[in-house]
Amino acid sequence: MLLASASAVRRAGFEVLLKQSSSFKVVGAAQSTQTMGHRAVELQADVVLADFERETPLITHNGVPVVTLIANPTAAWTAQALRSGVKSILPREAGGEEIVAAIHAAHRGLVLLDPAIAQQIIERVGSPATQIPPSYENLTPRENEVLAMLAEGLANREIAYRLGVSDHTIKFHISSILDKLGASTRTEAVTLGLRMGLIVL
Repeated sequence: MLLASASAVRRAGFEVLLKQSSSFKVVGAAQSTQTMGHRAVELQADVVLADFERETPLITHNGVPVVTLIANPTAAWTAQALRSGVKSILPREAGGEEIVAAIHAAHRGLVLLDPAIAQQIIERVGSPATQIPPSYENLTPRENEVLAMLAEGLANREIAYRLGVSDHTIKFHISSILDKLGASTRTEAVTLGLRMGLIVL
């Protein structure tokens, strides 16, 4: 576990919290969220717990799952964070149990969002009348599998490997999913899938 925060007080608090559980071992810390990807690889961290004082540009974190704490993120920032490999987004005032649950979920490759933050994304997708297109029932069993893996944050190549098919086949499935759900991005497709009950986290 790598702790990333500009605040030494916050880092110390997280370390005390995580030391209460035998499931976690803190391998180091990063004083900047911009350097946490490099530090996570350097220290071979399994998960990064990142504390954001405000919205900052995000980059892919070298495949290491990230749990973020941030105050009042916008839907646009949240979408960018999910695309960059962030697995969980919680408010900065989240309790210890919430943080621990999010870390466990991220380690298993699951996406976990605070309800209020998830609602922001749902509202960004569209109005209630357009959130559930009538064609969604036409998703094939394989497309449902692919959609669930998209929710885990897997890349096309990883999905193809799991299913034993080519990257081209996965691209075809994703294109079909986006078309049937009326989504323009993978993130919107996952959000709609969650709202429709097609994905269970």
